[in-house]
Amino acid sequence: MSDTQDQEQAREKDGNTAYGHKPFKRSRSHFADRITADGRDGWPVEAGRYRLVVSRACPWASRALVSRRLLGLESALSLAVADPIQDDRSWRFTLDEGGKDPVLGIGHLSEAYDARERDYPGGVSVPAIVDVPTRALVTNDYQQITLDLATEWTALHRPGAPDLYPERLRAEIDEVMDGVYRDVNNGVYRAGFASEQGEYEAAYVDVFRRLDLVSERLAGQRYLVGDTITEADIRLFTTLVRFDAVYHGHFKCNRSKLAEDPVLWAYVRDLYQTPGFGDTVDFDHIKRHYYQVHTGINPTGIVPLGPDPSGWNTPHHREQLGGRPFGDGTPPGPVPPGEEVPASGRP
Repeated sequence: MSDTQDQEQAREKDGNTAYGHKPFKRSRSHFADRITADGRDGWPVEAGRYRLVVSRACPWASRALVSRRLLGLESALSLAVADPIQDDRSWRFTLDEGGKDPVLGIGHLSEAYDARERDYPGGVSVPAIVDVPTRALVTNDYQQITLDLATEWTALHRPGAPDLYPERLRAEIDEVMDGVYRDVNNGVYRAGFASEQGEYEAAYVDVFRRLDLVSERLAGQRYLVGDTITEADIRLFTTLVRFDAVYHGHFKCNRSKLAEDPVLWAYVRDLYQTPGFGDTVDFDHIKRHYYQVHTGINPTGIVPLGPDPSGWNTPHHREQLGGRPFGDGTPPGPVPPGEEVPASGRP
């Protein structure tokens, strides 16, 4: 499939041409084991045991990238970054020397899936966490991975790590995330992969209705829930940061650009300029993946030059609303060597 859990992807050659030609259906995570402090699923939290596999193009995987940075889990949970351009076996490690991940020793993420279960019913998705000793997939549950990083990996959090899922606010966070997931995170894909006019129009309406509601909510408060960054902000950010670059044109969510909404544009720039957010974003990977992989929607494979990214680092003035980005904690440290976003992917 394209990013994560977007559609069940057949592993046959040229499977990407199906996008836009069959009804959109988001598949559930087939591997939903959890890595927990007590190891109740057989996978205890353990520094150095697991490897997080992501694509910087994928919004679902980018959630895990942001969470890992904010919580300071870089030394405990190693990182593998897949090529944004997939082949017929899906995500591959062609960015690494020799075309293999240097820790897992595999060329395709599908090898870790096969090591866990051969011929399982579903596609190869990111984010994925792989058990390094066995090279077998542990989980691809994109909804649960970041919640567990925030709540089950606390013994390995950096000093000063923020509480991204505070217990007293969880009911409100869950409610906000549910609407954002249904209408925005998933809604842009429902619009972009629609195969019928009515299906597209319904998704389009949902996307912008929810964005209008979110804009109203954020007009008087800096963050979605409470006065600090939470999981809700991470999940909204990873869609918003891609909106003008790909969803507006490629997915036909073109009532307006994000940059034309003063509240949302300031909000997403505020997060982008917060350590742990923008330093994980690679616009080059994002654009090349969507426009070159979704050949059913963009058969020429031409990648647009725009939009102009220079505005991402301009003043947003959201600090005037108050709020404490990291609560009682501190910002994450510098990006670890080797994990920096290349200059080609930055504004």
